[in-house]
Amino acid sequence: MQPQIQLTSPARPLAEGAQKVLRNTYMLLGLTMIPTVIGAVIGTNTSFVFMAQHPLMFSLGMLAAMVGLVFGIGANRNSGVGVALLLGLTFILGWWLGPMLQVALHMKNGAQLIGLAAGGTGAIFFGLAGIATVTRKDFGFLGKFLFIGLILLILASLANLFFQVPVAALTLSTVAVLIFSGYILYDVSRIIHGGETNYVMATLALYLDIYNIFVNLLSILMALSGERR
Repeated sequence: MQPQIQLTSPARPLAEGAQKVLRNTYMLLGLTMIPTVIGAVIGTNTSFVFMAQHPLMFSLGMLAAMVGLVFGIGANRNSGVGVALLLGLTFILGWWLGPMLQVALHMKNGAQLIGLAAGGTGAIFFGLAGIATVTRKDFGFLGKFLFIGLILLILASLANLFFQVPVAALTLSTVAVLIFSGYILYDVSRIIHGGETNYVMATLALYLDIYNIFVNLLSILMALSGERR
């Protein structure tokens, strides 16, 4: 009897610990969308007069709050306090979408653009997370390149605050979508290969990836397809 030759090898199953982290991460990630949507609805009905009058002070205050919450989440990653702080952060970030959503909703096709941005963000996330999960490829090598790209993106964005070049803003948004899409591959891969073993921190990383992709996709759609009333 001739021995059978197996031409393909089945993918190795995920380690039990990685499976648990990935499952809990996706469950908590889904939960974070609830305070985000609630915050966004409140934000669309909020008057941001103070932000318009004092944009620098408002931005610095929000940045300080975000940094404080991120540190708080990291310090309490192994307790329910960390989860509560994470949900609080997602509520504030949803509320912070208010000014952008107000501008979008004042366009004739604003609601459609918001829906397209949300759908596109979901498609990017599920597609890339699926690739990382199914292929089990280690995308850890992307870390250094993505970090350098992120630093350059931040510096270029700060520079464009002074020059206000529309084409540059559109280019930066496109680059941001690419960078944070790469981070989805990187962050899911870290969970699968044991680089991230805490589901609260894993959720935080993936949430920020999704949030930034949505914001920049909506910016691109508003710039290219927005219909003024």
